[in-house]
Amino acid sequence: MRANRSIVAAALSTAALSTAALLAFACAGASRGPAPLSPADPAPPAEWAIAVHGGAGTIDRGIDPQRKAAYVGALRAALELGSRSLAAGEPALDVVEKVVRVLEDDPLFNAGRGAVYTHEGTHELDAAIMDGRGLATGAVAAVKTVRNPISLARLVMERSPHVLLVGDGAEAFGDEMKVERVAQDYFHTETRYEAWQRALDSERRQEDRDTVGVVARDVFGNLAAATSTGGLTDKRFGRVGDVPIVGAGTYADNRTCAVSATGKGEEFIRHNVAHTISARMDFLGEGVETAAEAVIRRTLRPGDGGVIAVDARGNLALAFNTQGMYRGAADANGRFEVGIWEKWER
Repeated sequence: MRANRSIVAAALSTAALSTAALLAFACAGASRGPAPLSPADPAPPAEWAIAVHGGAGTIDRGIDPQRKAAYVGALRAALELGSRSLAAGEPALDVVEKVVRVLEDDPLFNAGRGAVYTHEGTHELDAAIMDGRGLATGAVAAVKTVRNPISLARLVMERSPHVLLVGDGAEAFGDEMKVERVAQDYFHTETRYEAWQRALDSERRQEDRDTVGVVARDVFGNLAAATSTGGLTDKRFGRVGDVPIVGAGTYADNRTCAVSATGKGEEFIRHNVAHTISARMDFLGEGVETAAEAVIRRTLRPGDGGVIAVDARGNLALAFNTQGMYRGAADANGRFEVGIWEKWER
């Protein structure tokens, strides 16, 4: 048993988590006990904690001041809503859904109303939600008429025996669940339309990474994660990224952490990023910030994206290897910060 643990630890410490090592460890009958907490973190546990993101990528520091203020204001409002809800004792699962819905309704972000255009001039949306208490998960991909895909994802988790529904099947399930539907023009914004036209003119796919996501730890000690996106501008062939892929762009386990990712979806899928952060905590005993930074800085390449994460003690990690990431963090110990580039806004 000790030898098996050593094999796993060695694989983790040299690069991304080795799937083969994990399988070998599991086949050896190893039990999954509680993940060790980081002994290097002297901070007291936070009664509740939350982090939000609105995407990571090349964010021009010369951004129009009014647009920058709009992003900062939207992140603050989302963070305030989540903080109030958690402080009032609402479950983490309810809070992450509620806050993502607000971000989906904001045309600033590439999720819900502000979703980007596909090559065909339509909108296709993906979302996922996960409950850290028992690994229950729901996800939808390529939905076209659902106003809030994150709520449909939760219904997949709670009202179906499945994890992921796509396309027409997800829409049909939405009919049964009577979720709010909208016409395609609801998702139109001039900013996204102009970006699509530029992509068509240049015949080059534009990588919009302003996915939205929320992770939370509630006063009961439970974790949850939720992520929603409109994908890539000018995407074709039914492309789906990491957001609805459990373990890639979204993950939550009460024993370790909750994670929501944003960036180059294909890379997050290849490296199973969200689950790898959890696994580093589980098998190596790393703290959430150490694990997140290791994956973002050493497994992924510069410019690939970022993550937000929270652990069982309410420690938060916001790691990115891009020029910037729209993000915010708050907890019961008084933290409340919103940022775009390396430093937090004041």
